[in-house]
Amino acid sequence: MTETVSCDDGRRRWRAAVEGVLGAVGVTTGGRGDGSARSRTTQVGFVRVSDLEADTGGVHRTRAHIAEDAESFAVFGVQERGTAVLTQAGRTVTAGPGTLFLWDASAPYTLEHPTAFATRIVRLPRRVLAVGDTRAQAGGTVVPATTGLGLALRALLDTLVAAEGPRSASIADLSAEGVANLFCALVAEHEGMSGAGRTDTATDDPRRQLLARIRAHIDEHLADPELSPVTVAQAHHISVRYLHRLFEAEGVTVARFIRQRRLERCARELARRSVSPPTVSSIAQRWGFVSPAHFSRMFRAVHGHSPVEWRALRTAASLDAAALGDGPKA
Repeated sequence: MTETVSCDDGRRRWRAAVEGVLGAVGVTTGGRGDGSARSRTTQVGFVRVSDLEADTGGVHRTRAHIAEDAESFAVFGVQERGTAVLTQAGRTVTAGPGTLFLWDASAPYTLEHPTAFATRIVRLPRRVLAVGDTRAQAGGTVVPATTGLGLALRALLDTLVAAEGPRSASIADLSAEGVANLFCALVAEHEGMSGAGRTDTATDDPRRQLLARIRAHIDEHLADPELSPVTVAQAHHISVRYLHRLFEAEGVTVARFIRQRRLERCARELARRSVSPPTVSSIAQRWGFVSPAHFSRMFRAVHGHSPVEWRALRTAASLDAAALGDGPKA
């Protein structure tokens, strides 16, 4: 779905356009009401891409704003023209043209564009990301978008936005997953690079390095129903007791972390449209749940809906988006 908003009737429409991509925020500056501000939004599967252009612009997000949003999401921006000044957690960074900047939508921040600008903002549901919370948030991070993974991500977004005509649901979902995977890879790559040569970072702490390897191991073996704290500890030649101590600092037990990751994978599959969708029980078994009844109880406890209800809700939302996308572009 692509729609274009020309804010020639004042700041009200500009505010609505900004909130459509950034969620609940306070808009401090924006279009003058003379057509100087424009927003164009493209929905591809679960990814929302919005191109914002204005003479100046600014938003702030408070804890009250955060509480208004029902869904947790991650955002990043690609600065095409002008500069973006991001302040979060007492840190201020500036993104210039050709850079990609990340921030944490689940924490307060201020984003200012002091001069005329063009910025592409991308929003993804946090539930689809394959990186942990601390890595997905990555507040106040600026990386180049002219080389490596940054360039690849930028090129993919350009292709998706420029595409003409409606997409099939399967192509849209695959494209969205491509954006999410590149985003996760970029965050992981930058996290590793930013720790190089520093002695006070988590990446230089052997304990944190071990925990990162353990997390990766768990993600790689989620489909194995035998995956457990015992097998994880054995694979890393540590005691189960020490494994639990590592996760205590993370505020989550090993078993709960495994369950969370499995439920995330199941939720993604249930939300995917298909002509012949797999059964709920087959999805559960694919991701290591032996008992379909146990899986359904766990899924409802986390998402507030049974797997069948979740699939119906996501399918309906996807159909609505597809129906809008088949209509004429504004």
